[in-house]
Amino acid sequence: MEPISRRARLALPASLAASVATLACLCAAAPGAVAMPAPEPDVGPPGQLVHPSPRPLAAAPSEQPRGEWPLQPRPEVAEHFDPPEVRWGSGHRGADLRGRVGQQVHAALAGTVSFAGRVAGTPVVVVDHGGTRTTYQPVLATVSRGDEVVAGQVVGRLGWAGTHCSPAACLHWGWVRGETYLDPLLLVGAAPRPVRLLPL
Repeated sequence: MEPISRRARLALPASLAASVATLACLCAAAPGAVAMPAPEPDVGPPGQLVHPSPRPLAAAPSEQPRGEWPLQPRPEVAEHFDPPEVRWGSGHRGADLRGRVGQQVHAALAGTVSFAGRVAGTPVVVVDHGGTRTTYQPVLATVSRGDEVVAGQVVGRLGWAGTHCSPAACLHWGWVRGETYLDPLLLVGAAPRPVRLLPL
């Protein structure tokens, strides 16, 4: 079998390319057959892809943990999670929960406090859960970096400086895996269902 040219391989649809790759493996196993070379990505400068795959800005982890509401009783959601289409774009990288100044803020999941301080003047608490971390702001911490917390444990009290709901107070609650923002309402089973348009 004659090897397919690189230009031809790049023009193949993904499903057809997979079939060709499978056929190449079968042919290579036959006596006297010529193995087909594997497709190569387009490359620019050394080590850099010309058209790298976009990195997801929002996703859900493969194993969905169950967490606690950070404000109790169950609060009203003032604004839902709305990630940007591109990493540098505008969006809402968490959920805003209506509350009152001084209200206790609870850890959504068990973990280790990785940050308790101020960022650009806003008090923030971050709890690391291993593969993910939850963020809470504006929260005046009652815990310190390195503290182990259990789900539902108080980590601070809701402040006002840095609120997203001015003049009212609300908690901006985030959930992050690496640099990918997740919808924290998934932790409590309250994420809105996507709207699906049906044909007329």
